[in-house]
Amino acid sequence: MDPRFTELLIPFLKHLRGRELTETSPLPALGLDSMQSIELLFAIEDTFGIALPDEDLNDATFATAGSLWGAVSAALAAEGGTVSAA
Repeated sequence: MDPRFTELLIPFLKHLRGRELTETSPLPALGLDSMQSIELLFAIEDTFGIALPDEDLNDATFATAGSLWGAVSAALAAEGGTVSAA
């Protein structure tokens, strides 16, 4: 996951409490609710200069940090952006 993505995501996770954020971290269990998901979506789109496709705006995409990063990195690749795997 890109460090910018991780830094952007952490403030939305009130239950993370200093634990490491990994690709398998369950976002809803860490405090991301539906209203925050919308705010996070706007922040992601602004930060990375992308628009996530409508088909990616679902519970499965926002289930884990890795699933959300997968959607972000796919959108970056589709728009010719830079993707960082680590």
